[in-house]
Amino acid sequence: MGFVVRFTGPRHVDVREYEEEPLDAHHVRLRTLYSGISAGTEMTAYRGSNPYLTKRWDPEQRLFVDGAVTFEYPVEGWGYEEVGEVAEVGEAVTGVAVGDVVWGAWGHRSTAVMDEGDAAPRLLATGVDPMLGIFSQIGAIALNTLLDADIHLGEHVAVFGQGVPGLLVTQLARLNGATVIAVDPLPRRLELARLLGARHTVQATAEPVGETVKRLTEGRGADVSIEISGNYLALHEAVRATAYSSKVVSAGFFQRDGAGLFLGEEFHHNRVQIVCSQISGVAPQHAHRWDGMRLRRAFMTLVAEGRLELEPLVTHTFAAQDAAAAFQLLDEHPEQAVQVILKF
Repeated sequence: MGFVVRFTGPRHVDVREYEEEPLDAHHVRLRTLYSGISAGTEMTAYRGSNPYLTKRWDPEQRLFVDGAVTFEYPVEGWGYEEVGEVAEVGEAVTGVAVGDVVWGAWGHRSTAVMDEGDAAPRLLATGVDPMLGIFSQIGAIALNTLLDADIHLGEHVAVFGQGVPGLLVTQLARLNGATVIAVDPLPRRLELARLLGARHTVQATAEPVGETVKRLTEGRGADVSIEISGNYLALHEAVRATAYSSKVVSAGFFQRDGAGLFLGEEFHHNRVQIVCSQISGVAPQHAHRWDGMRLRRAFMTLVAEGRLELEPLVTHTFAAQDAAAAFQLLDEHPEQAVQVILKF
């Protein structure tokens, strides 16, 4: 028997057992080692604010429509930050062996079955701490944001939000040659940002953000601002902090209506471009070379090469059976946590 974490209603979490499915000849069974909790997307299902719970996503029209819902409680299998060990292989499997460690996204479940062709490209490099495998998908999201930002050597980049994806963007932007200005209301996260490569930090609740970023950039403003917290006030400040006729990349998952976003002010007067970054696609100018798998593999290559620091992001580890307490921590005390991990 395996078990899976599920949401039975807003802010209600339990664990359900399930029967293991048999293996086909070309499949492998993974025993989950760790599963990371996304403090952004997953929390929208935990809290009940996700639009899939109140509207139906029509994939043909690519529209949310009223009158039905995409899914309803209980919701199970959420989670997209997993790493596991191959525990069993089908009789025809040749490219993956028992004991190999595989990263991927299969939800907060104790086991998963994967086709050998999907598992083989996701093998964790030898010598890498298996726990770091949980970062493959959120790392791809951060790297995709960098492609949308189109950063150039010597530019100033303001990164709004220093949770897990923001701290990854901060590191990637620094690797890309940018001078990073990290913005967040929480001092602990700003300390992490400085440790991980931000040249400047701005505490959003203690100083005027737009004015401070302008001062740090000789009055010009950020060449690119990246908003990755999903906060409308942060998006507005990102617009204010950005140089004339320049770009804001919006990568956060915003919820409900846009209170605090004043598009008739700096957005309108400074000709600021707002670009959406979302992992379901890649910017058109890069799509002939990049796709989701390349993003994930490129990020995990940086991890294997030791060019990113991920261990400092992990603040809490819970037994998977105690998932309810993990989600409660992120919901009620986000200032205490960065990356929360479930251990199986």
